[in-house]
Amino acid sequence: MREDLQHAVKLARIELTPEEEARLGSQLGDILKYIDKLNELDVKGVEPTAHAVPLTNVLREDQPGKSLSHEAAMRNAPQTANGLFIVPKIVE
Repeated sequence: MREDLQHAVKLARIELTPEEEARLGSQLGDILKYIDKLNELDVKGVEPTAHAVPLTNVLREDQPGKSLSHEAAMRNAPQTANGLFIVPKIVE
């Protein structure tokens, strides 16, 4: 199990102190024991489900509502130019 924890830590690219490793190792052990217990259940005849409630594509009609005026939206913007928001460049 220690190897499983070390593998997960490596995948997550995090570092753990020895105390954190001991605590998480114990928690992971408890989770794996519970999964083993669930695997003992007889689920023959039980249909697999992806959702607890069998609803798909329950959508409502789009209806326009109140929104800010252009002036109100721009009023709180830190920087604007020609009626548009100015934002910091994030891609070089």
